[in-house]
Amino acid sequence: MRELMNLNVDNLILQALREDITSEDITTNSVMPEYELGEVDLICKQDGVLAGLEIFKRVFELLDDETEFEMQAKDGDKVVNGQLIGKVRGDIRVLLEGERTALNYLQRMSGIATYTNSIAVLFEGSKTKLLDTRKTTPNMRVFEKYAVKVGGGYNHRFNLSDGILLKDNHIGAAGGVKEAVRMAQEYAPFVRKIEVECETLDMVKEAVEAGADIIMLDNMDKETMREAIRIIDGRAKTECSGNVTKENVANLIDIGVDYISSGALTHSAPIMDLSLKNLHPIN
Repeated sequence: MRELMNLNVDNLILQALREDITSEDITTNSVMPEYELGEVDLICKQDGVLAGLEIFKRVFELLDDETEFEMQAKDGDKVVNGQLIGKVRGDIRVLLEGERTALNYLQRMSGIATYTNSIAVLFEGSKTKLLDTRKTTPNMRVFEKYAVKVGGGYNHRFNLSDGILLKDNHIGAAGGVKEAVRMAQEYAPFVRKIEVECETLDMVKEAVEAGADIIMLDNMDKETMREAIRIIDGRAKTECSGNVTKENVANLIDIGVDYISSGALTHSAPIMDLSLKNLHPIN
């Protein structure tokens, strides 16, 4: 995680800090004009799964690399309302300036991990894997997809450079499923798998005949998906997609697809309530 931060996320965190502090923290500077060492508690205010502690810490480190942490939990841990997660120690001005940005990351990421975990437990004992999508908050994808993994889910492609997914508009632009697959096979490196989004059984048949590696069964009812799996007959991996939520996913697992993807993991997860409390000076 540390290497990931240094390579990819420090700049994103700095952008978030600049959004919150354009010139100075007027409130903090008015009540704390000089350095004073202090400590504050990180407290959980609801049950859930933690994700993003290293990002939380990094916010304060980027403001002052002498900030210290005493954590009593780690990412992936299940925590309960009222639990002390840890303590942050450092310049009181830094603790106040970084509080909101650090909590924004931790609350959002822990919320996603918690929601993902509540769905992932339903997949236990099945061959089907739970995937996220690209329906993420702009400039938050690296954080949100990490949180999905912490919660027990798996990542679909990370971005448009990461894999080939021929959706309805790509197919329309190419002139049909077979033509779209053929063009993708000619253009893409051989190491890239080709996935095709199919809305009908006729499209499924075309995708199989064209040699697609993965077939997405998009917004189909259960019986149509079962027939699609029979047609595919193991010649391609299968993915179920389309308005998958915690409320309906249990009805889809027994169909026997390899993957079920859900944009709700990232676009509909509520935040997890966490707070920094009891800030006090240390003599």
